[in-house]
Amino acid sequence: MSTRGSMLIAGDDTHTGFDAVQLALQDGAVLSAAVRPRGPFSLRLSSRLAGDATRTFAGGPLLAALAAGGIGRAWQQPDGVIQLRAPDEPGLEELRFVLALDDDHSEFLERFREDPLLRRALPGLRGYRPLRVPTVTHALLRAVCGQLIQAKRARAIERSVIRAATPQLPGTRLYAPPGPQAFARLSPVELRRLGLGGRRGASLVRLCRSLDLERLRSLPTAAAADRLQRERGLGPWSVGVICLEGLGRFERGLVGDLGLVKLCSALRGRWVEPWETAELLEPYGSWAGLASVYLLSAFRLGLVPLPQSAAA
Repeated sequence: MSTRGSMLIAGDDTHTGFDAVQLALQDGAVLSAAVRPRGPFSLRLSSRLAGDATRTFAGGPLLAALAAGGIGRAWQQPDGVIQLRAPDEPGLEELRFVLALDDDHSEFLERFREDPLLRRALPGLRGYRPLRVPTVTHALLRAVCGQLIQAKRARAIERSVIRAATPQLPGTRLYAPPGPQAFARLSPVELRRLGLGGRRGASLVRLCRSLDLERLRSLPTAAAADRLQRERGLGPWSVGVICLEGLGRFERGLVGDLGLVKLCSALRGRWVEPWETAELLEPYGSWAGLASVYLLSAFRLGLVPLPQSAAA
């Protein structure tokens, strides 16, 4: 759409696919886009947990290794506009997907503004959207790393596996986002040395060798989730992570998440089984995935009303 060496300014997205977009070639190698997100969006809130082996966000722009190649950058202006930089248009589109800039969740905020569990948290969290990862393969890795262990340990294993499997980008501390081939060539024994032991490592290798993971983005959410659930080693929580962070879908809840188990237990006054968190998410319907992360954030911030005995 943009012409090399020239600048294109569009007032709407009717012809360009961008909202208030400015594309330019800078320094002969970088495209720039100024994007107004659809609906409320805070890069600061959304990027709080963004750091991993492929990207970093520490008081400055979000820096991200791109599956399309090269480095992408994003920061938010005081007026809410997001400035994007990438080597080419596929890189800009990838940043839009990763940041969920086009996925307006205003309907969720309006529908659940009086929700008994979320109403206290929504005003402060309204700009929050969970960031995605560039590849479905990366989301699969995140899912298998996070099964039954603490989040901090899971992220450490995830970083180790990516650093061992993908190249480091020159002049940076970032590593390329993994595609299926990156893990298909590893063995479960190698993964065990990196901390991903037993059946989880075997599941990762098997799925990367046998399933066209990246094609899942072209399927409806239900079809993609059903396909994943037929695989050994992937339960409802893992499928929810892949749908939310890999496919960029808000419908699938994080059933069985340990944080939701703790929240549900506090609400019911007894320790619940992981499957019971599906009942907690059921009222949110097609927004169950987004509700999952909002509930987790609200619980962490102490903004979920709890029975007095649980709160004490």
